[in-house]
Amino acid sequence: MQVVTAVQSTPSYRSQSTAMTRPPLRDVSAPSCSTCAFRKFCVSPKLDPDIAAALDRLVGTRIRLRKGDVLFRIGDRFTGLFAVRMGSCKTVMLTDDGREQVVGNHLPGEIIGVEAIAAETHGCQAVALEDSEVCTLPFDRIEALAQLDPEFQHNLHRMMAKEVGRERSTALMLGTMRAEQRLSWFLLDLSNRYQARGYSSSEFVLRMTREEIGSQLGLKLETVSRLFSRFHDEALIHVRGRIVTLIDRIALQQLMTAT
Repeated sequence: MQVVTAVQSTPSYRSQSTAMTRPPLRDVSAPSCSTCAFRKFCVSPKLDPDIAAALDRLVGTRIRLRKGDVLFRIGDRFTGLFAVRMGSCKTVMLTDDGREQVVGNHLPGEIIGVEAIAAETHGCQAVALEDSEVCTLPFDRIEALAQLDPEFQHNLHRMMAKEVGRERSTALMLGTMRAEQRLSWFLLDLSNRYQARGYSSSEFVLRMTREEIGSQLGLKLETVSRLFSRFHDEALIHVRGRIVTLIDRIALQQLMTAT
């Protein structure tokens, strides 16, 4: 199993000398789809043993990313999908005036790169929010495997449909919700995704900055900061730096769905 360290990085995050002095990520055992804890979130929740073994051979490369490293850039040729194995990433697009717009955040077991399948080039940039590791899924091999096994093909379509559903949910949030509803949606969405992965649903670390959260939610930094303070004061959440504890999920849900 080959391990590749990402060579692209976001220059503004750290100088070359700083990067050279940072300790390497800890070594991890070679992953396999059959033993991966996040298998059910990826492309293979239930597979025939022979197909599962073929998929293990398909995922032949891991890419290790440090915080701020770029997995792919806008305009890069599409060669395959990426499954987050550890850590988290954000996807970013550029507005017409050159500003960055966060369009998604991705947790372990989630797939990055689906949007590039049709155009065969990436329309966004993927950046590690923390030290992370992703598995590469070459798309030509995925297609060949899908032709061999209808169940795998069904799982592949399910995964793609899930990504489309998330995009529509985000579009609905941006188009219909007020500022406080958007932040409630964001926190509850993270909570549910962490819970599904066996993590705490009530307390977690926000890997994105307040500015990045605002970018994804279509809100200004000042608005996001004010809402976090308001939610804290109203005992909806407790905030300690980037650590957030959800105190009243019911109230957050009611706030999100209020008309």
